[in-house]
Amino acid sequence: MLTKKRSLSYRCFSPEPVQRQLAHEFFESISALPLICPHGHVDPGLLANPAARFGSPTELFIIPDHYILRMLYSRGISLQTLGIPTNNGSPVETDHRKIWQLFAEHFYLFRGTPSGLWLKDELSNVFGVDESLNSANAGYIYDYLEEQLALPEFSPRALFKRFNIEVLCTTDAASDNLENHKSLHQEGFTQIKPTFRPDAVINLDTPGWRENLAKLESTVGQEISSYATFVQVLAERRAFFKKMGATATDQSAATPYTMLLSDQEAEAIFARALVAKLNPGDAEQFTGHLFMEMARMSVEDGLVMQMHCGIMRNHNSTLFEQFGSDKGADIPLQIEWTQNLRPLLSAYGNNKHFHLILFGLDESTYSRELAPLAGHYPAVLLGPPWWFNDSVNGMERYFNQVMETAGLYNTAGFNDDTRAFISIPARHAVWRRVACNWLAGLVLRGLVEEEEGYGMARALAYDLAKRAYKLNS
Repeated sequence: MLTKKRSLSYRCFSPEPVQRQLAHEFFESISALPLICPHGHVDPGLLANPAARFGSPTELFIIPDHYILRMLYSRGISLQTLGIPTNNGSPVETDHRKIWQLFAEHFYLFRGTPSGLWLKDELSNVFGVDESLNSANAGYIYDYLEEQLALPEFSPRALFKRFNIEVLCTTDAASDNLENHKSLHQEGFTQIKPTFRPDAVINLDTPGWRENLAKLESTVGQEISSYATFVQVLAERRAFFKKMGATATDQSAATPYTMLLSDQEAEAIFARALVAKLNPGDAEQFTGHLFMEMARMSVEDGLVMQMHCGIMRNHNSTLFEQFGSDKGADIPLQIEWTQNLRPLLSAYGNNKHFHLILFGLDESTYSRELAPLAGHYPAVLLGPPWWFNDSVNGMERYFNQVMETAGLYNTAGFNDDTRAFISIPARHAVWRRVACNWLAGLVLRGLVEEEEGYGMARALAYDLAKRAYKLNS
């Protein structure tokens, strides 16, 4: 066991002693609640295989984490030196101890960032490492982590139990056969659920769209040569996902633009996509139309619909060509919700069978658009601060800009939205701490009663997410 520093029990709380103490009391009342993880990107194969392990410390902490990659790359550290595979198979660093040493030498870059907070929490609370990682102790800490990762109690399944995760939802392509989920369910792991993510075939401008469609054709065992067949297949896939435990779908697009095409217009665009001859605007119109179609299907099958909007994927085209997607080169966009969503909400926003959770990266829309939309339409809930806003300051801004207009109970609680399984408890702890500190401020300002604060803390930590994603049944 490495030398421990004093516990930062006041982390994320106000320095003002009365608020800090009340925030601590709120947090203590909810800290033992199970974790509800209704949206994330953990590989289900990690849990489906009882013998699965995380690999080396480098494979666990560095190589799969695009937050880490983007920060190191921003300071001139190439992805090749971090062991990231290239698209053309050119050589990259394979010595994981060497990669870890490089990471440790630049660990100072993460000071004051969410990644730094999560990483320190993971090292301390999961592995018992309370020394600050640096160039001098990098080798010692690497050896220690390697020893721990080889132990049975640090297997993915053991940590799943230790983390007190009540439900974990993965994000899975429309073409996924869900074999890992089938295997898990056969063992009784029904608390691990898939989520239907059709972006790769719905967004016609996705790189490799035709190949993605071919994967879907292979999975369903039929040719998809028309728009009518395409929509039918999507509905059938949704039904399969629901049978496998899914309670939600998820779609991502640059903007929340929605519109309803005629069947003839949709057929014409799909036909042009099949022969790679899209007209300008075709992809945006088709995605906007499919938002409408997915909403219609949600009314019919009851799956909760999620929309993640406001990001330009693969902004660094050179990096994308070399390494592919999810390497830290995605950049937020300024977007508009009110007009873009009006067609969809006019059609389904008042329908009691429709449930829509909105996520955006443009914070200027919080109080102007998102909070009023959620505070009016029965179908709409606001998701938590997402991606670049999943931080202490981002959460505080969210609470201050959203809650007065939307109301706490028109929000969807928290989800960790992570690929890094090991970071799940850290991310939930930050949300719970920031939420409790915000609630303590409301109590001390006389805006809510202390007893109400305890109920609101539980809602933010647990109840809201279960309700929003229909995880109570």
